[in-house]
Amino acid sequence: MDYSLYINEFLILATALFLALLSPGPDFAMILKQSISSGKRASIFSSIGIGIGSSIHVVYTVLGIGLIISKSIILFNIIKYLGAAYLIYLGYKSLKSKGTNLNVKNIKIEEMSDFKAFSLGFLCNALNPKATLFFLSIFTVVVSIDTPMHVQAFYGIFCIFTATFWFVGLSLILSHKKVKGFFNKFGIWFDRSIGTVLIALGIKVALSK
Repeated sequence: MDYSLYINEFLILATALFLALLSPGPDFAMILKQSISSGKRASIFSSIGIGIGSSIHVVYTVLGIGLIISKSIILFNIIKYLGAAYLIYLGYKSLKSKGTNLNVKNIKIEEMSDFKAFSLGFLCNALNPKATLFFLSIFTVVVSIDTPMHVQAFYGIFCIFTATFWFVGLSLILSHKKVKGFFNKFGIWFDRSIGTVLIALGIKVALSK
């Protein structure tokens, strides 16, 4: 099998995932809160929970998209437009962002068990309907119905591990003063740049055939 056929597909999926991880959302807010209020360890376990929670979306998306497309082109288009609308919504929220204030001088660190921290991260992602729309939009439009199941499974595993490592890394770097200073000073322009790209991606998804 010539796997080079799927390189472009994978690169588009990876780019969309990366931009979604960069954009402000419930998962980012969870890790930010955990890093500040409960410490690095709790934040790392919450990050692992988020990654495992995303596997729920990946599994039902990979297994269900082919069936949806084969049964109803109307339903497929509904999912596509919902996904596009969600990406545009993420972009709009990023454009309207006023930045992130990481002034934590008066916040007291609260002890949290590893299991509770993991559970909070898992539920934050697994019960997030926006995550559902994201994975449905990506696997519906970017990933071809003709892409073999084991290749789609690889895409899914990539998404899970990327999300996990991203938030674990975020947990580690948010404790540094220089990073907090960057978010306080330049976070608003960072969010707006990401927002512009997300809106463009959403429009591309909506116009795809």
